[in-house]
Amino acid sequence: MRFSGTLLTALVISLSAAALPGARAQDSDTPVTPASGEQGLAEWEGIHAVFAHPRCANCHVEDDQPRWSGESYGKTRVHAFNVRRGEDGFGNAGLRCSTCHSEENSAVLHGPPGAHAWHLAPAEMVWFDKSSAEICAQIKDPERNGGRSLEEVANHVRDDALVAWGWNPGPGREPAPGSAEETFAAIERWAAAGAPCPEE
Repeated sequence: MRFSGTLLTALVISLSAAALPGARAQDSDTPVTPASGEQGLAEWEGIHAVFAHPRCANCHVEDDQPRWSGESYGKTRVHAFNVRRGEDGFGNAGLRCSTCHSEENSAVLHGPPGAHAWHLAPAEMVWFDKSSAEICAQIKDPERNGGRSLEEVANHVRDDALVAWGWNPGPGREPAPGSAEETFAAIERWAAAGAPCPEE
């Protein structure tokens, strides 16, 4: 079978375009170009800035007491009133999180913040005071991330109302950097790059 010069040139151009950076799979919006480990680590830095931020980390504690921390608090303190995680994360029977935390933020400076289903993260999802490498390994481990794939982690960050509170924490509290949508996209890019973790 013979190809004309014009047809052969067109074929070469179309095949080359499919391999260029930014090319997309025919039936997908996902870029097909591989991302380097350096790109993945750069994405992780932005994700870590969110996960390690007080708005997120204060309730991802190893013991069962949430923290109060951030610039407006001065030093880090254990949550007052002897608040505890309880068996289900929503507080002990005598002092449930919903006793003070409603569905909305208080309008008073440092008044009780609020969001749907206010509670502490499970004890195995520890981020508070952990290194970037430790948090990265945890996020990738289904036994320590709520049984989620990285895609499900990204969806959780984007769609969960309590997570979204981190970007709208009420008066007197610094919000987490970026937005839920930006963090979702960063997790997707990080996962596409092989989800590399920094060294200890």
